Amino acid sequence: MTAAIDSRVLVINSGSSSLKFQLVSPEDGTVDAVGIVERVGLDMGSAKISAGKKDATFSGPVPDHKEAMRIVEQLFGEVGLSLQDDRITAVGHRVVQGGALFSTPVLIDDQVRDDIHDLGKLAPLHNYAAVDGIDGARALLPQVPHVAVFDTAFFTQLPEYSATYALNREFAERYEVRRYGAHGTSHHYVSALVAERLAAEGRDVSDLKQVVMHLGNGASASAVRGGRPLDTSMGLTPLEGLVMGTRTGDIDPSIYVHLHRQAGLSPEEVDTLLNKRSGMMGLCGMSDFRDIEDAIAAGDKVADLAMDVYVHRLRKYLGSYTFVLGGLDVLAFTAGIGENAAIVRERLLKGMEVFGIELDLEKNAERSKEVRVISTPTSKVTVMVVPTDEELSIARQATEVAAQHS
Repeated sequence: MTAAIDSRVLVINSGSSSLKFQLVSPEDGTVDAVGIVERVGLDMGSAKISAGKKDATFSGPVPDHKEAMRIVEQLFGEVGLSLQDDRITAVGHRVVQGGALFSTPVLIDDQVRDDIHDLGKLAPLHNYAAVDGIDGARALLPQVPHVAVFDTAFFTQLPEYSATYALNREFAERYEVRRYGAHGTSHHYVSALVAERLAAEGRDVSDLKQVVMHLGNGASASAVRGGRPLDTSMGLTPLEGLVMGTRTGDIDPSIYVHLHRQAGLSPEEVDTLLNKRSGMMGLCGMSDFRDIEDAIAAGDKVADLAMDVYVHRLRKYLGSYTFVLGGLDVLAFTAGIGENAAIVRERLLKGMEVFGIELDLEKNAERSKEVRVISTPTSKVTVMVVPTDEELSIARQATEVAAQHS
């Protein structure tokens, strides 16, 4: 990384109805400001920013992402900051789908912008919103390099046998159907940080076998060997894989047809059911694991079953990925649930001593924002909790790309 000591990167994450932002130092990760604009495209929106001890809010119409960026500029001014600050050397945009076209971060010009929009056919809920955010930010900050960082980029390294579905080849090639994965920025950041920490302790990490579990409202697992991904749980879309907050994860594809025929649901209604009304929310009416844990403690059997379903899927992926890797050196947990839900880690690893995984229950129960080991000293597999920092990763990648074009 070639960041100036006092430089800053504005990181933008545009969703279909939101725009998250963070002003961060790519050098040391210092966060000057963080916030979100919500209900973009609706009659009445809202926004908030936190900058040290200063906060500001907004309430009013947010018709599009261009207006959302103007509101961000207004909020920056209210907390004593400016988007025209000379220290801002790049704007990093999180883009979910880069397809087979983008395997690395890239400087955004008009052609790249149009390519990202075209890839919206693979991620309509994400890429079109990202383009809206890019347009708004480029209009507001035309003098600063804008860089797209793709969630799928890390997984463009997947072996062909892992990325390829057993679908009719003609259809797969014509409609670009393959496993693209998601959360790649997080999986790359966490797996690299784990290797860095262990190397500092004198361990040989050249062939380090890791399973990384990114467990948030959206959740995914990856198998990483020697820094390269061998498999990941999300596929063409983020629906495949683990049980999530509102998504089913792996499901018999014929359920689509069954619900269409038997329940009379349209394809769009089935898609909404599987993506937004299922997962933990569909199983027990809750997606916040703090609420689920409280319900379990109160004797809620429905919530307890939902947790068992969630953990069972994790176990299936942990077992299969251990075989894919040819063994396991490290299991790393990250993201909101992975970092904070001790009950998930405990249930997942209960009885795993026979496979060389020994969880230290006291360490597992500790709350911390630091990278930490939660396995026993005698455990053959090192179990770690590694807070992810996708914004910092995006900021550093954006800085590198911007420096190459300065």
